[in-house]
Amino acid sequence: QVQLVESGGGLVQAGGSLRLSCTASGSIASISVMGWYRQAPGKQRELVATILSGAITNYSDSAKGRFTISRDNAKNTVYLQMNSLKPEDTAVYYCKVRAYSHHYDDYWGQGTQVTVSS
Repeated sequence: QVQLVESGGGLVQAGGSLRLSCTASGSIASISVMGWYRQAPGKQRELVATILSGAITNYSDSAKGRFTISRDNAKNTVYLQMNSLKPEDTAVYYCKVRAYSHHYDDYWGQGTQVTVSS
């Protein structure tokens, strides 16, 4: 079984920064894709950014230029540095990893609230 623990959310003023972390633990042989998604009230969950094991990254249009995703493979941890935050970034942020335990499967974190005040 694989567990994900997220941290780093909170309340910040517009223009501020936050750094989210997500660490995977458990019976993990390898991790391929790691990513961050978010869900605002009344909206569907959407992709924010992903990073492959080879450090190839992908960002949503809203995240490009403001957010940076990175990973530490030795720690099974993925980070999301969020700068120039806007009120529309307010959402619950979830990490997701594709990990190999007995087979590849997708695992989700419990979510961390990010609130950006205007």
